[in-house]
Amino acid sequence: MTVTTLTADEARRIALRAQGLLGAPDRRGGVRGVLRHLGAVQLDTISVLARSHELIPYARLGAVGRPAVEAAYWGGGTSFEYWSHAACVLPVEEWPLFAFRRRAYRARGNLWGHQVTPRTYRGVLDKLRAEGPLTSTELGGAKRTAEWWDWSDTKIAVERALAFGDVVCTERRSWKRVYELAERAVPAELFGRDPDDHECLRTLVAQSGAALGVATRTDLADYHRLKAEQVDSALADSGLVAVRVAGWGPQGAPADAWADPAALAAEPRGRHRTTLLSPFDSLVWDRARTERIFGMAHRLEAYTPRHKRVHGYFAMPLLAGGRLVGRVDPAREGRVLVARQISLEAPKYAEPLARALREAADWVGCDGVRVEALADESLRPALEKLLGD
Repeated sequence: MTVTTLTADEARRIALRAQGLLGAPDRRGGVRGVLRHLGAVQLDTISVLARSHELIPYARLGAVGRPAVEAAYWGGGTSFEYWSHAACVLPVEEWPLFAFRRRAYRARGNLWGHQVTPRTYRGVLDKLRAEGPLTSTELGGAKRTAEWWDWSDTKIAVERALAFGDVVCTERRSWKRVYELAERAVPAELFGRDPDDHECLRTLVAQSGAALGVATRTDLADYHRLKAEQVDSALADSGLVAVRVAGWGPQGAPADAWADPAALAAEPRGRHRTTLLSPFDSLVWDRARTERIFGMAHRLEAYTPRHKRVHGYFAMPLLAGGRLVGRVDPAREGRVLVARQISLEAPKYAEPLARALREAADWVGCDGVRVEALADESLRPALEKLLGD
């Protein structure tokens, strides 16, 4: 059988289109359409311009209203939160597909701290059954002490119930998970489905391949944090096709990969999105893949000591013309978007940078943009003129 060989440039454009960043955005599908297409949107506590799960649809759809983003995720019965690539919002249609992980967690039993008694576990479920959706605080308290890691027995119990699938989180209030019995929150036709592990893995590998467009075995495993042997067991039945990608292997050699057949059916065309990307965006959350496709070694430095940071606390890659061409570390001071630190690959990217900064400022309700540090200070006059126009 002849195996298709893709150039690195072809693979890059396929990946961009698969992630919704090349071609016309699906505005009719909106935020829920983005979530269904990507299959997972990562959550994170950091909020600079906005929280990461808001930045994902913004990057693809433009300045969609932030209340509309929240409404699309929470409380409508169309999504739930679970462990995928990390803690992620997932389309509710994927509830059956994580049965393999719920079974594995249940088999392990002792998760997240010391063991809790069966009575405590049952008590959490009984309270939810009697009182409806509740936060861990409303269930009896999230912590035993002020330490962030010192969870109460109630918190441990409800998090285990979440992992096991007895409860589900379909909403957050003030960034706190709201727990509900899964049997009440998940639509009956989905709750009653219990596919075996192979069916779960086969479908998740296929979904990952569609969301990535073209991917190595490691890429496919990383998307929903599957084990390599789980991917191997599912690839033959996934519907993905084997390809080779030039430049993806060691020292620029070709590498084995798999592609979504739909991604190979038509050449990627259309408008490239110009935008700032969350470091947790699924286009760039896999650092090795990002470096392989875009040539950018990007790392989140939020947890790096300040004096050791290179690009800033929450440096956001700048996507323009289908390439990652710079970084911006943003902040907000009142109604001003502050670019604390900017680096660009070349002066020609000052115009798309200014466009991305102005659009981001408008989206979060800022009236202006202020640039603090530029890696190349010679760009300041031109950039400030572009920002002022």
